[in-house]
Amino acid sequence: MAFSSITFLIVFLPIFLLGYTLLPKAFKNPFILFSSIFFYAWGAPLFIFVILGTTFLDFFFVKFLAEGKEQRTRKLFLIISLVMNLGLLAYFKYANFFIENVNALLDSAGIQNVAWVKVVLPIGISFYTFESITYVVDVYRKVHKPLKNFWDYQLYIILFPKLIAGPIIRYNLLADQITNREDTIDDKLVGFVRFSIGLAKKMLIANVLGEQADEIMKIPMLELSSFVAWIGIIAYSFQIYFDFSGYSDMAIGLARMMGFRFPENFDNPYTSRSITEFWRRWHISLGQWMKNYLYIPLGGNRVASPYRLYINLWLVFLLSGLWHGASWNFIIWGAIHGLFLILDRLFLGKVLDSIGKIPSMLFTFVVVAVAWVFFRIEKFGDAVAYVKKLFSFEGDLHFEWNTQFVFISCLAMFFSFMYAFNVFKPLQHFFFDGSSYSTKKSLGIVCISMLLFTLSLSALTSDGFNPFIYFRF
Repeated sequence: MAFSSITFLIVFLPIFLLGYTLLPKAFKNPFILFSSIFFYAWGAPLFIFVILGTTFLDFFFVKFLAEGKEQRTRKLFLIISLVMNLGLLAYFKYANFFIENVNALLDSAGIQNVAWVKVVLPIGISFYTFESITYVVDVYRKVHKPLKNFWDYQLYIILFPKLIAGPIIRYNLLADQITNREDTIDDKLVGFVRFSIGLAKKMLIANVLGEQADEIMKIPMLELSSFVAWIGIIAYSFQIYFDFSGYSDMAIGLARMMGFRFPENFDNPYTSRSITEFWRRWHISLGQWMKNYLYIPLGGNRVASPYRLYINLWLVFLLSGLWHGASWNFIIWGAIHGLFLILDRLFLGKVLDSIGKIPSMLFTFVVVAVAWVFFRIEKFGDAVAYVKKLFSFEGDLHFEWNTQFVFISCLAMFFSFMYAFNVFKPLQHFFFDGSSYSTKKSLGIVCISMLLFTLSLSALTSDGFNPFIYFRF
């Protein structure tokens, strides 16, 4: 059940908010847990039992870990939990990829293929697994004590605003909010405003751009001009940003309506002046997870050799690409970002600093957009052909401009780059921080939110095109 679905918006959400508001405080968490289980089971009725079973085991593994007096005992339960969670991720997400590559090698050697029934990928498994890992690792590192109540732990894992597509919230950032938080009427207003903004980003911008990008990428390569190819990948670049950041806004808004404070997941990434900066602004929760649970354990910046540092950076981003999907194209996408991170440290960062804000932003955006080709196109050969088409500069400049597409593209560019300039930063602070308005003095913001919600709902009911890119991760 996606946040941008009719079922969620006009059935699940109103019933949930009504029930949550009317229930006494003692029953609010159990109600959220029950609703979260129902929410996930709606889309994955069988895998919900896997989640419930593994959370049951994990809770006791971590309990034994926390109570263990010997380091060897603590490490044993850490390893058991990590093996279970990573094993599930490997099986459900990467088994098909592994068998397909093994069979490709067997084919080339003239050997009979391995028989295999394809595994169905459960929605949100990457996000669920990473949060399970943060729990056991944070407790092992003594960053935070484990939760005493099993149901509170299940709520941390299954909390529906973040379950399907994040943000990936580290255990120590959410633990105290589960057991002790207050939600006010102003929280509900701030949450609704944020949710409406996210819904509008998804329905009114991302979907329009995505539909045009799909049409362009269906054009046979021989008929595609370089100019139209650029329009397609730029449209996709804005689609994936407004799609995913919009979903994160909706998650943050939903959580705020319940009194939870989720960390931000995007910070105007297309205003970045280097790939290093881009990864401080794009999918922040994943970047922070990779840093704290992979890069630092590998040695981080403290390794003796710069070559080891570069290998660590590249390894982290190769794995980041693989986390997004079981495909060589995702690995290549991660490798491209890893390469530019290394180049930033070697010399590129200084070059970009010297050429000024606008040129460095445009250069970084072009690198990101070209890398998105491997993210968007499933087959490696097709992706390489598309990149070649981008830089062939062949064909005419003819394109059948759609008025709606042009208007939304202009909006997307404006909203993506406006915050690079100080004059617009107060506007961002007003809409996204929420501390500057309340139910008593902000009738205007309520009206704007209701308008965005209504327009988004209208777009949803009138157009059948409504994909969500990160559902497959």
